[in-house]
Amino acid sequence: MSINFYKEDFSGRIIDQKKRKNWINFAIEKEKFKCGDLSFIFCFDEYLLKINKEYLNHDYYTDIITFNYVEGNIISGDIFISIDRVRDNAQQYGVSFENELSRVIIHGVLHLIGFDDKDESSQSIMRMKEDEYLLELSKF
Repeated sequence: MSINFYKEDFSGRIIDQKKRKNWINFAIEKEKFKCGDLSFIFCFDEYLLKINKEYLNHDYYTDIITFNYVEGNIISGDIFISIDRVRDNAQQYGVSFENELSRVIIHGVLHLIGFDDKDESSQSIMRMKEDEYLLELSKF
């Protein structure tokens, strides 16, 4: 198991890494999967826009892009998160930056596990799972 956090083009502390690693591993195991290699890359809007254009042919800002390397029940992937989008979303939804960042982190993990948010029904399920794991975060 390897969960790593990287910062692209900025410095400073973003999250309590040990706490998030334990929480992410807990969520993966609770969903009956095993943790492989996960990389979380925190970046700014322009960096993620470039990735969105290059790899997904999308010309818009997004809060997260997940590259899935899952094999069987081993969860692995690269998860890129825009700090700019997280900050704006937190302000828009009236939550703390840390809360919104945690939601986006677990959102990426849930995508790797197999949850999607393509329609209203699956979005509702995804949101319930996010809320469930956000409640668990305080235990770590």
